[in-house]
Amino acid sequence: MLIVRPGHPDDLEALEALAASAEPALTNLPAHRERLGERLAASQHALAAPIASPDGEIYTFVLEDQSGETPQVVGTASIRARAGAREAYYTWRREMLIHASQQLDVRREVSILSLSHELSESSLLCAFSLHPAYRGGPGERLLRRARLLFVAQHPERFMPNLAVAMPGHLDDNGDSPFWESVGRHFFVRDFGEINEMAGIHSKSFIAEVMPPFPLYEPLLTETGRAAIGSIHARHHRSAADLRDEGFAPSRHIDLFDGGLLLEAPFERLHSVRGNRWHPILIDNRVGAAEHGAALLANQEASDFRCIAAPHALTSTGQLRLAPERADRLGLDTGRAVLAVALPALGEEVRSC
Repeated sequence: MLIVRPGHPDDLEALEALAASAEPALTNLPAHRERLGERLAASQHALAAPIASPDGEIYTFVLEDQSGETPQVVGTASIRARAGAREAYYTWRREMLIHASQQLDVRREVSILSLSHELSESSLLCAFSLHPAYRGGPGERLLRRARLLFVAQHPERFMPNLAVAMPGHLDDNGDSPFWESVGRHFFVRDFGEINEMAGIHSKSFIAEVMPPFPLYEPLLTETGRAAIGSIHARHHRSAADLRDEGFAPSRHIDLFDGGLLLEAPFERLHSVRGNRWHPILIDNRVGAAEHGAALLANQEASDFRCIAAPHALTSTGQLRLAPERADRLGLDTGRAVLAVALPALGEEVRSC
């Protein structure tokens, strides 16, 4: 059975391996033992604390495969409560300028990139990585969306707007065409090197080095322009699932690789609009899912648990749950579970 739970310090070695295997390497998930240890400790502290409004908290979750004798952590994903709580969260914002001359009978619309920290006041979904053997399987969608059921239960901990940065296009050598066209001119560093620096150290160097004036897109290289708003090939499925959840392309792109940023108001998310609370009925006879599949989450914070299971309801609105699944969620008959239907998961539930 696959289950999503908060990460804890014992997961450090697994997170380090997941960070090292992420493709492409993620700025927000550096393969750096000290930083990952700090993140797990900060997440544990945030989950245990009473939070009235979002600040610099980070919540780190793991996907655990409990099908064997020894549970294995096979994925991780995080949420930053406020992207710019500690330092501004910089992006490029795409805008349009109109250049016109009546004398020359010329009117041109020109795309520009402006340095922005507008998304600093958003919550950020980040640091998503799966063991290669689980990519494309049911656990991927479970891990991605379980975070949103946590957000739905604890809205006071998050900003009204959520954002997620999709990794941008890299060439066959692992280099970023966008970085070569833009960033290298100001930082004189390779993409991988600057990506690692941003993940491990403070990002204050961005404001110190990046140009404060707009960049005209037509002046960039052809490959650099083509990478604007791109999504890395391995993350197309993730982007499609996030769009299905309610996220939409924004006018922002990643500062380093030009990857697209998706945004959604909290209330527009499917996991927020479509969830329902149900008392559970522990039942050994749970068979086919009369209402498709669902993600199910308990009501806890530090002991948050989320699984995928058949969405089987009784005539009185109870959700029938097999004993082993109820046990994984820490629930007894009569306790409530938060459910959001995912009919598209279909047969995948059987392997969870």
